[in-house]
Amino acid sequence: MTSEQLALNIRRHALEMTHISKGSHIASVFSCAEILSVLYNDIMKIYPSDPKNEARDRFVLSKGHAGAGIYAVLAEKGFFEKERLLTHYADGSLLSGHVSHKGIPGVEFSTGSLGHGICAAAGMAYAAKNDGKTHRVFCMIGDGECDEGSVWEAALFSNHYRLSNFTVIIDHNKMQSLDYCEKTLEFIDMAGKWRAFGWDVVEIDGHDCSKIRAALNMPRTCKPLCVIAHTVKGKGVSFMENDILWHYKDPQDKFYEDAKKELWQEKL
Repeated sequence: MTSEQLALNIRRHALEMTHISKGSHIASVFSCAEILSVLYNDIMKIYPSDPKNEARDRFVLSKGHAGAGIYAVLAEKGFFEKERLLTHYADGSLLSGHVSHKGIPGVEFSTGSLGHGICAAAGMAYAAKNDGKTHRVFCMIGDGECDEGSVWEAALFSNHYRLSNFTVIIDHNKMQSLDYCEKTLEFIDMAGKWRAFGWDVVEIDGHDCSKIRAALNMPRTCKPLCVIAHTVKGKGVSFMENDILWHYKDPQDKFYEDAKKELWQEKL
């Protein structure tokens, strides 16, 4: 399966999951679908039949509200059966709205409180380097999440210890919660700030699988790498794109039918 097809499948699963569960954050999943697909399809060493294999690369979704995307890609890659996705948000289900590692093979760390996932991921990268391990650590954060002070503590820590085995990907969809990022808390020169904190930085189109793949495969220096992926919130469904309502709104009735029509008619 190509990464493009996998990204489409992630969106299709996420639509069904949030429709059945009446869960939020579908637009946040849609903006990072290609990033997830390339990571799990082309970049990371994963072992679906042996998810705790010590040689595996680690991934932490720090923007944990997009957990439906992680569940979808893990099911697609064979960590658990796809039918389990239909229990998303249900009473007693392990597939909580914000991603949880409890009983879910392939999930390294439970997240949801923004700014915490990147700190845990930096610790994983530090431990790996300190122990002479060769696996890599990847972490996805949101651009709104960069308002959290703990993000910058992790950035300083990662530079100080020259965590060349650590990659942070920013899902830069320009929106957070109830408004545009620039209207919530103005953030000037994202790339410049990460460079000032000692990171290598590359900016890409976050929906172009080939560019995502090239960025994550680029030769590494002694520094940690920050990939700023410019994305569209709600990407893939025309009426959801760049509409802040879909941060929380769940797809029901005509919205669901219209979104389903667009996603199932898409040709790759």
